[in-house]
Amino acid sequence: MGVPDYILRMRKHIGHDLLWLPSVSAVVRNPAGELLLGRRADDGRWSVVSGFVEPGEQPATAVVREVREETGLEVEPVRLASVVSHPHTYPNGDRCEYLNLGFHCRLLGGTARVNDDESVAVEWFPPDRLPELDRHARLTIGRALGAEAAAWFLPAGTVWTEDADN
Repeated sequence: MGVPDYILRMRKHIGHDLLWLPSVSAVVRNPAGELLLGRRADDGRWSVVSGFVEPGEQPATAVVREVREETGLEVEPVRLASVVSHPHTYPNGDRCEYLNLGFHCRLLGGTARVNDDESVAVEWFPPDRLPELDRHARLTIGRALGAEAAAWFLPAGTVWTEDADN
C-alpha cells in the first residue's frame, strides 16, 4: 500500500519535519516455530511486519490488515506484547516518531509472499538463525515470544536509544 494519503498530505505542509505516528508490528510464527520477517523495500533491512494505524482504525485491525497487505497471510492478534516510542528517519529524509504496539499474532492461513511494494522479500526464519535486525525488531520479537502476560514498556523517564540492551 505504501504511504497513506493522509501522511502524504501532512508531508506537503511540514516537509521532512518530525511526525508523531501510531504504528503496529506483528510477530507471527508458522507451525514449525519459524518467525515471519519482511525485507523492507525502502532500506533493505529485515524486520517484523509493521505499519501505520489509519485514522479511525483500531490497532488490532491495523495489525491484521498490515500482515495481509504485506504478506498475503491471515493472522489473529492474541496478545499485546510491547508498547514503545522510537524514532525513525527514512532514506528520503522524512523523520517520524512511532508509538508502536507490538502484537503476538496467531497464523490462521495463507502462503507467505511479497504482496505489495513495501517489501522485496518475505521469509520464515528459525528463531536461532534470524538475520541482522534493529533494536526495535529484536525487542518486539523478544517481548512477543516471552512468557509475560502483560505488555512491556520502557519505564517512565527512559529515553529510547538504538544501542540499549532491552
